[in-house]
This record gives sequence, C-alpha cells and structure tokens, in this order.
Amino acid sequence: MAQRLKRWESPRRQGRNWKGKGGSARRKQLKKQTQMLRRKLKQSRKALQNRSQDNQNQYKNQQWGRDINALPYFFCRILSNRLKIFLAITQIQKYLP
Repeated sequence: MAQRLKRWESPRRQGRNWKGKGGSARRKQLKKQTQMLRRKLKQSRKALQNRSQDNQNQYKNQQWGRDINALPYFFCRILSNRLKIFLAITQIQKYLP
C-alpha cells in the first residue's frame, strides 16, 4: 500500500534524488548572479589595468617626444652658425704664426 504523507512532509524527501524542499531554482539564480558579477568585476579590473598601462606608455612617449623636440629649429640654426664661425676661426689660427 501507498504510504500516507503528513501535511508537512513532501514526497521529494524520499528516494536518492532528494534536492531539498524547494528553493533550488532561486539558489541557482543567486549562484549564477554572483558568478556573473565576479566575472564583470574581473573584466573591469583588467580593463582598468590596461587603461593605466596605456596612460603610462602614452606619458613615456610624450616625455620621449619632449626630449627629442626640446630644441626649436631657430635655436639649432643659431648654434650651427656659431659652430661654423668657430671652425672657421680655428682653421685660420692654424695658418697664423
């Protein structure tokens, strides 16, 4: 004969596939939600880290560019003219007694 259940008992409690009395779907939802939030947090951290590395590289490139372009064209031209004059004077001094 079939076993009679009390009103607080559930047929799901019997057998080897007992999953508890309800709430398993909600538990799965919460687990999935926390998993997705963890994944998003991880991705945002990576994106933030990549952005900071890009900013550092960009800053280094700007510094490097500043070092190269430190002397304007007209200043280099003045220096080259003075160098030419200096070389001309040293060449003349070779021939002077």
